[in-house]
Amino acid sequence: MTIGFCRLVLYLPESGSLKQKRHVVKSLTTRVRNKFNVSVSELDSLDLWQKAELGVAIVTNDSRFANKVLSKVVDLIQGESRVELVDYQLEMI
Repeated sequence: MTIGFCRLVLYLPESGSLKQKRHVVKSLTTRVRNKFNVSVSELDSLDLWQKAELGVAIVTNDSRFANKVLSKVVDLIQGESRVELVDYQLEMI
């Protein structure tokens, strides 16, 4: 069994309030969950308007598959116009 985890640090340049930030983050997390069947959660920076830290996790039998799915999640986030991907880390356990 392999647990794949990705921590993403995002910058939301157009966010002027927590309400706007939460709208964008909720939209992204729902989209990632539905498209890749992974767990997604906002981990840190909950009270900052223009910064979000997300955690994405997947449990599978194949570490290559976990890496592939998490890489596609990163690609999807990078292609999103409302956020900028500042940093990310992939881990396999």
